[in-house]
Amino acid sequence: MISLEIFVQPNESNLFEILNSMTMVILKEFCTDFEIKPGNHPIIPIMLYDDHLAQKMADELLEIGIYVIGFFYPVVPKGQARIRVQITAAHSDSDINKALSAFKKIGKKLKIIK
Repeated sequence: MISLEIFVQPNESNLFEILNSMTMVILKEFCTDFEIKPGNHPIIPIMLYDDHLAQKMADELLEIGIYVIGFFYPVVPKGQARIRVQITAAHSDSDINKALSAFKKIGKKLKIIK
């Protein structure tokens, strides 16, 4: 019960709304350049379908300060490699913009997007 009390404290009651809003912004932006699995969730799977590419993209993003995880077989089915992006209410607009810019930069570098 304590965790529920903490979650609904009046001064933090909008954390869910903040998280949902940030998730919607990210989904809208990512959907223009990347294939995203359907859903409205703060854990966003960006589908790359290639194990090596998912690992390479995650590594390249880490080099410029964006920590994401590349998932590939055997964690996900063969041919379903992806990058997992996780949003939190603690991320600022600046964090979100930096991540979006980084994804576009690396996506172009790796010829995932034009």
